[in-house]
Amino acid sequence: MPWRRRAILLALSAVAISGCATGAATSAPKLARDAPAQAPQDVQDQPRANYFVPAIEIVGFQAGLNAVDRRFFDDGSFNVTPASIRRNLRGPWVVDDDAYEVNQFLHPYQGATYHNIARSAGLNYWQATAYTFAGSALWEIAGETTSPSINDQIASGLAGSFFGETLFRAANLLIDKADGRPGPGRTMIVALLSPATAFNRIVFGNRFDAVMPTFEPMYDARFQIGTSALLRRRTSNTPARLLRDESLIDVSLEYGLPGKPGYTYSRPFDYFTVRATGSSENGLESVTSHGLLAGRTYDAGNNGHGVWGLFGVYDYMSPNLFRVSTTAVSLGSVTQWWSPRGLGIQLALNGGVGWAAAQTLSDDGDYHYGLAPQASMAIRLTGSDRVSLDAGLRGYLVSDIGGYPTPANDVIVRGDVALGLRLANRQAVSVRYLFNQRIATLPDLTSGRQRRETIGVFYTLLGPHGFGASRWKH
Repeated sequence: MPWRRRAILLALSAVAISGCATGAATSAPKLARDAPAQAPQDVQDQPRANYFVPAIEIVGFQAGLNAVDRRFFDDGSFNVTPASIRRNLRGPWVVDDDAYEVNQFLHPYQGATYHNIARSAGLNYWQATAYTFAGSALWEIAGETTSPSINDQIASGLAGSFFGETLFRAANLLIDKADGRPGPGRTMIVALLSPATAFNRIVFGNRFDAVMPTFEPMYDARFQIGTSALLRRRTSNTPARLLRDESLIDVSLEYGLPGKPGYTYSRPFDYFTVRATGSSENGLESVTSHGLLAGRTYDAGNNGHGVWGLFGVYDYMSPNLFRVSTTAVSLGSVTQWWSPRGLGIQLALNGGVGWAAAQTLSDDGDYHYGLAPQASMAIRLTGSDRVSLDAGLRGYLVSDIGGYPTPANDVIVRGDVALGLRLANRQAVSVRYLFNQRIATLPDLTSGRQRRETIGVFYTLLGPHGFGASRWKH
């Protein structure tokens, strides 16, 4: 299928740059050390930004991608000519119904590539977002012969900037923790997270070093590998109990936990969460990226601290029965409290609106896209850095407003509960229950219900802060 070939292409591009980066990483120049967090204006003055480099790299990336697409796809969609460009410049923008994975994951990843090209050339978040939006529009007009797509512009231009910034920050954190000299292992991870970062460090040396001082954020990082069993699956009124095993790999990072003295939130994404789960049953099970665009800290009393503001949201979830993906902005807050006995509580609340798509996995025609109010909440309880209980709930209402002209809507709910126990150092085990449900009113005005419940056991490798919410010492 076309989307699978494009996914392979993007993955191979990242691996190729990774291989180049690995050979040069050990001689990379040392990054400038973090400046005090109290001087955000200095941060804006530090990077030696270049506005010409990302423009050239984005155009070059698109030219290469178009050439490969022309080679593999013979439907004429990539046979761009001056006439097709003029037609797209004059013609109307549409809401297209391309393959779900192309629209909802590959386009955000393509936009994330634009964003990271600009960020790794010294531009700040908002400048890079402008390049991402412009790069997406350029591809819609001059990268394909099909009519430019509104939903692709949202996915690449907006979701791409949200997703891309979390990848850039994660890669930058790895470099910073290695004092600017990451070894081969870290360099490979950096290149997979943000190929443009690795590429520009090779090509330009230390020219763009110190592009984004981290200010030593408090963070919670986890890598998990394990297996889960299907407790129950239900489609419409036909329940089924299955015991199918599923292997899973899960990686998560929560960056900029509130409460660290001197840490400020003066830049977009000084707080964010990003998580990705791969499944042997369904490939990419989920990717979520939530970042604080602008906000303020507050004192929650009794050893409590928090941050609230406007968040950028990108979610992609595919729990075997159905898929849902959203690009949104929301208001939210994250608050943490600690007790003298080492007990910690973290509460995150978020609510907003954006555009979302939903689809039944077994039916390519059941593809619904429109305006989507949404909300989420999460709570974490930690005890003396030994045990962690995490629970989350999120919901989406996918309407037919501003999307496909079909009388359909979806109510989707996803919830999970996980209990983790640290054994020694960074080693832990965890158990996770996951619940997904979709109630859909379909175009023929019938109602369909899909539900899936699983329970899994995981080996968990923690970051240096352990269960992050309880490790900070006041």
